[in-house]
Order: sequence, then C-alpha cells, then structure tokens
Amino acid sequence: MLTRRHIRVKVMQSIYAFIQSQNSDLKKEEKFLNASMENMYGLYLYLLGLLKEIQAHSEEQLQLSQKKYLATNEDRNPNRKFVENRLLKTLSENEALAEKLKNRGLSWELEDEYVKILWKAIRESELFKEYMSSGKSDFEEDKRFIHDIYQEIIAPNDKLFEHLEDKKLTWVDDLPLVNTLILKMIKKWKANAPEDYFQPPLYKDEDDMDFARDLFRKTILNDESIQQEIEGKTPNWDTERIAEMDSILLKMAICEFLKFPSIPVKVTINEYLEIAKEYSTPKSSIFINGILDKLVKEYQANNSLNKVGRGLM
Repeated sequence: MLTRRHIRVKVMQSIYAFIQSQNSDLKKEEKFLNASMENMYGLYLYLLGLLKEIQAHSEEQLQLSQKKYLATNEDRNPNRKFVENRLLKTLSENEALAEKLKNRGLSWELEDEYVKILWKAIRESELFKEYMSSGKSDFEEDKRFIHDIYQEIIAPNDKLFEHLEDKKLTWVDDLPLVNTLILKMIKKWKANAPEDYFQPPLYKDEDDMDFARDLFRKTILNDESIQQEIEGKTPNWDTERIAEMDSILLKMAICEFLKFPSIPVKVTINEYLEIAKEYSTPKSSIFINGILDKLVKEYQANNSLNKVGRGLM
C-alpha cells in the first residue's frame, strides 16, 4: 500500500516531530513513526467503509420509498443502478474489509449524518444524474463513476474533513496521500481482481519496512555529519535561515546518497523535489535541487557515492 514516497513523507513528519519535541528517545519516536503509518492505514480503511455506508444508505432509502402508502410507480420500481454498482457491491460484500474495520473499532454507525450529507451531495450532482440516465451498465462505467464522485464530491467535502479532523488529528496530514491512493486503487481495479485487492498490506515487502526504519534512524543519528555536508553549499543563505522542512528534506536526501547504496541518485533527487513542492515553500524545490546537484557532482568527483545494483542506474 505505502509507496516509497509515502514512506519518505511519514519519515519527514516524524523527524520534524522528533526535533520539535526535543526528545532524545529514538525508540519512542520510532514507535511514533510506526503508529503514524498504521493510523494512515486506518484512515484508508475508514474511507473505504464510507463508500460501503453510502451504498447501504441509498439501498435503505429505496426500500423506504417502496413502503410509502402512496408510493408512485417510480417508488415501486426504482432505478437500482447506484446500489448495484459493481465496485460498491464488491466493497459492501467484502467480509475481510468488514473484519478489519471491526478489529480497528472503525465504524460509521454513529456518524450517519456525514453519510447522509455525502449521499445528498452525490444524488444532486450532475455526475449522478448522467450516470443514472445513461441507459447502459458496464464495469468500466461503474468504476469511472465511483472514481469521479470520490474525486469531485467526497474527497473535497468540508464536513467530511472536519469530521476526520475531530476523529483523529493526524488524519488531516494523511488525507491527501490516502485520497490519492484510493483513487489509484479504484482506477486500477479489474473485474477479476482478488477479493483482498482493496486491503493491500501496509508495506509492499520487508525491504520497505526496513527502509522506513533505517531512513528515520540514519538521518537522525548522522545529523551532525550530514549537516557538515550542507555547510558551504548555501553561499547566499545562513544555515539558520534555511526553512526547517527544507533542512530535513536535504538531510534525508543526503542520507540516501551516502547510506543507501541501492537507491539511484536520480530517484532520490526526484522524490525529494516532489515532496518539497507539496510540503515546503514555493521556492524550496529549486533551492534543494541546487544544493543536491552540487553535492552529487562533488561525490562523483571523489567517488564517495558507493552505489551498487539498482543504485548505479
């Protein structure tokens, strides 16, 4: 589930928290990092559960309409296209997802007001009207529709954001990553996907798990020597004036250059420039790129990169 970029972002956030807390207990902060990643996975499951609840609520509304004393023909024979949406039914019938939500104590049972708010927004949208009246029903249309309503209606909803912020404060930082992940999962979903497709493991493999721990630990433990690498590479900036987030990203990138021989230099640079664009100041990526470029040329000149395997690419 977590990509290397997700991992780098979580490590960045944990290093920032470590610095702000002025805590010297590294193991405690490692536990915080692991908990942070687990919480992110919980948010992912919780939002999948939201899609399940919206489908269940719409089904309930159809059943209530059919029981009206003065039910119309439309009430008696409703358009069931939304409740029969293939992706929503897959989530609703997924027992493994239900079990994971239950084990984590994640439920929308007492939060039905948000389910109703989102269902109303979906029902009144042009996307919904076009989908329900298209006159066809196929896998790709079902998938595209859920992707679009998630992107345009659910993800940007202010009430949902406020609820998630109240539920768990750290989820606010995780929300952009999780929303992007859910959209990718929906887009790549196939009709023959395995039952556990929407419940991938938190880490792709043990290498990624080790990478998260090692990047956090090595960046902090080598802080002094890494800081020396930056000295003199910022002639127009005093080191005290470098934005704290830029400083953390620079140190993480330098740590990857020197302590992770299997990671290609280009991959490291590209990853941290993209993270800087999203999490730091508007000019950060240019600033960071300039320093990293100088350092790489210096390392290549004195043969201190020591890259092997994929790292040579």
